[in-house]
Amino acid sequence: MASTRALARLDALTWTLIYGGLFGIVLGIVTGGAHLVAGWSLGVLGAIAVAAGVVLIFVRSRLRETQAPGAQSNETRRQGQP
Repeated sequence: MASTRALARLDALTWTLIYGGLFGIVLGIVTGGAHLVAGWSLGVLGAIAVAAGVVLIFVRSRLRETQAPGAQSNETRRQGQP
């Protein structure tokens, strides 16, 4: 169980890793012509970041949001219970 704030941070981290990793891969491809080691390093680090982001998507899909104390769920509101 995770709070809304923790889930929002996890979402932000996930997409930052994915897009940053893709940017690193592109930089690695572009840099590879000028300096082979730097190009490979950027590409591999970018691929690792993308893989970590994909794993976090799986982790996020398994987490459920906890409700704040005293908050009513949508189902409780529909049934008219206090």
